[in-house]
This record gives sequence, structure tokens and C-alpha cells, in this order.
Amino acid sequence: MKFEKLAEQPCSISRSLVIFGDRWTLAIIKQAFARNRRFEEFLEALEISRALLSNRLNRLVEAKVLERIAYESNRVRHEYRLTQSGLDLYPVLQAIRQWGDVYLAPDGPPMLYQHRECGGLIQVELSCSRCPETPTARDVEVAPGPGMSAHRSV
Repeated sequence: MKFEKLAEQPCSISRSLVIFGDRWTLAIIKQAFARNRRFEEFLEALEISRALLSNRLNRLVEAKVLERIAYESNRVRHEYRLTQSGLDLYPVLQAIRQWGDVYLAPDGPPMLYQHRECGGLIQVELSCSRCPETPTARDVEVAPGPGMSAHRSV
């Protein structure tokens, strides 16, 4: 199966991989959360080619994760700001960071993400919508959702 065909799968994880499934896209989103907004800021922070950065920014704008906003200078240029869809990716990045802190940081977390109000460390935890349990992968079973019947009728 070609990578782009994942977008046609009846699976939200597979569909999301089409947008976020390369090494640079999440790195760009991470930089957007670090308040980098301009092309040159992304370029300097990531040290990638202009063409690759342009391609990924355009993809994220098309997916409505970032929005392109014109600003004035000597000529019109653009800033890239997270949309609500992009802001909703914060727990995803934090889950990746949390995993990396456990498995890829033998000397301890390189950065601490702390709650401004109380100083507590930010943690991502799964929860059940019905009970107070914190389920693990072994506690979850997958069942068809409403989008599956729409997929099958096509």
C-alpha cells in the first residue's frame, strides 16, 4: 500500500499519519509551540532545506493545523500560527516527550514542562469516559464506530 492511501483507511490513526508521519512535520509543530512563527525562524531552528520546510508548512496549512497570516515588511511575508486543530496536538507532543523522557533520556529529562500555577510536572494520562480507571493498552478493545458504516457504504 502506498503511504498516501492511508488517508482512505477507516482509521483515524492511519489518516493522521498521512499528515504527521514524517520526521519533519512534528518538529515544525514543536517549533510552532515554541512560538516560532516565521519561515526564517523555522529554518534556523530546524536547519532543513527551504524547499522541504516550504512543502511541510504548506501541507500543515492545507490540513488546517497552521494558518498562514500575512505581515508587512519590505514585502508581504507570512507567519504560521497554530489553529485550534494545531493547538489540540499539544497532548500528542507531550505524550511523545513523556515516552522519550522514559526511554531515550538515561540521565533524566532534558527539559521539564511545568504547570505555571503550581510548578507541577506536566503528564499525559489516558482516562476512561465512564469510570475513574486509567486504562493501559491491555485494557482496551477496539469496536467499529459510526464512521465505519459510512466507510463501508462507499
